[in-house]
Amino acid sequence: QVQLVESGGGLVQAGDSLTLSCAASGLAFSHYAMGWFRQAPGKEREFVAHISGTPSTYYADFVKGRFTISRDNAKNTLYLQMKSLKPEDTAVYYCSARSGGGYFTPSDYDYWGQGTQVTVSS
Repeated sequence: QVQLVESGGGLVQAGDSLTLSCAASGLAFSHYAMGWFRQAPGKEREFVAHISGTPSTYYADFVKGRFTISRDNAKNTLYLQMKSLKPEDTAVYYCSARSGGGYFTPSDYDYWGQGTQVTVSS
């Protein structure tokens, strides 16, 4: 059974930093591309960042320069380092995985975690 478990969310103030983790099991982690998405209340799930097995990285425009996606294949873990957090970053953050190529849209990812809440106060 494939499992993706996010952790590291919490309540922080604007300008603070936070690092999210995603522990993967039940899949050949190094063979999967991984992504982070987020969803705020009343909004669609939106792309945040992606990392391939190469690895190469891709970011949504609204987080470039602030967020860094990385992976540790030895630990089967995906990370999202977030800096200079803004209230607009408040959302549930989801870890995702896919075995093939595609676009940075939720439908192109095969597996999902349950999400972790990030709340940024002003």
